[in-house]
Amino acid sequence: MITRTFVLAGLLLAVLCSAPAAGLTTFGGSSPQIMAAISGVNEFVAGQDTTITVVVQNSGLSTLQNSWEGYSQVATQPTSPDLSRPYLPDQGNGNIPRDDVPTTAKMVTVGLGAGNAPVSIKSDPQTIGDLPTQGLVKVPIQAKIFANASVGEYQLPLTISYTYLKSSDETAADVLQSEYVQTSTTIPLTIKIKPQVNIEVLSAVPETLNVGTEGYIDLQIQNTGSDDGKKATVKILRNGASPVIPTDSSIFVGDFPRGGIVSARYKVAVSGDAEKQSYPVDVVVTYEDTYGDVVTSAPETVGIPVGGKITFNVTSEAAQVTPGSDSVVKVVYTNSGDATAYAAQVRITAVDPFTSSDDTSYLGDLKPGDSASASFQLSAGGTAAVNQYFLDTQVRYRDALDNSQLSDTFRVPVSVVPRPPASGLAQALPFLVILALIGAGAGYYLLVMRKKK
Repeated sequence: MITRTFVLAGLLLAVLCSAPAAGLTTFGGSSPQIMAAISGVNEFVAGQDTTITVVVQNSGLSTLQNSWEGYSQVATQPTSPDLSRPYLPDQGNGNIPRDDVPTTAKMVTVGLGAGNAPVSIKSDPQTIGDLPTQGLVKVPIQAKIFANASVGEYQLPLTISYTYLKSSDETAADVLQSEYVQTSTTIPLTIKIKPQVNIEVLSAVPETLNVGTEGYIDLQIQNTGSDDGKKATVKILRNGASPVIPTDSSIFVGDFPRGGIVSARYKVAVSGDAEKQSYPVDVVVTYEDTYGDVVTSAPETVGIPVGGKITFNVTSEAAQVTPGSDSVVKVVYTNSGDATAYAAQVRITAVDPFTSSDDTSYLGDLKPGDSASASFQLSAGGTAAVNQYFLDTQVRYRDALDNSQLSDTFRVPVSVVPRPPASGLAQALPFLVILALIGAGAGYYLLVMRKKK
């Protein structure tokens, strides 16, 4: 009977010791290993706006892994078992699952600095979250290469900050104590500034360039860069919404060596809503570099002086017309603008109470400040009220490039004046005519009567 009792107790102990335990895995023995590099080409040119893409990778590996799967550890049977209650094995440490792995970099922040490089970093440090082991993230960073950057290699410091799990221990059966460490590392990233053509506009001279017309820009441009440009083309480009709009935008200059100076002449137009002031245009050079690649230099912005619009004024007194009369009126026009108007002709618009049988007149060439007189045939209706009126007028002319232009509408003053009062002789004239007729009749009568006698 005693033997049977011991056998049953042994079987019960074996069953309890082999009962499944909850799955559990713990790690240890390592930490995050952070690496970084520039993705793609790391060569740039002076004056370039660019995006530097940085690849950040965690190459850390765990060297210790404990897996608690399937069955719990085999417990040692006590020397003197208490057969009145079943025996449970000692659970020991490792029963609480770990949420974090020591090789995971948590709350990672990436920031790129300029160091001593001729670069302006425009992006603030970026948070990329958690980076697990063998994880990889690409971080785009906006940057500007200085226009005066010298050719060579430069180091940009990349600072990576993160937190990781250093250790995790169970201080009791249901208490887990974890230690986190915050750290940072700085990794130098190498960039290269390639030789290139840089340009400086030495002079920009406008020719017959006025608001609302076409004209020319004469440029002198020097290659101040570190590369000899081959098959070079100098281009001017509209700067944003600038009213100076290139008509001819490209001039081929061929070889453009370092220190070389080239001249270029461009036709441009100026919109009619511009003002008398300087406006920007951009100048670039497209060329074949040392490696045989076709590249474009950084733009050089230059101000172009623009003259005022060609305008006209009426500088004569108001023309006078009497009701019911047909008159030739003379109007003096003056060029009050900043450029010569060629082959100018003027037109007047007659409206009630006026009519015109000849409303156009030729003025000829008018330099700034010149005046010319125009003649119009103008009639006022017999019921026209005595008053001052204003008639619309415009001048059509040709600019320096022989383009037909039309001035803004302006006004000509015309006064309707009363008829002049008749003189005393004019008032007595009807009476004198009657007397003359009576006298003539009387004389004729006397002459006839004498012949009868």
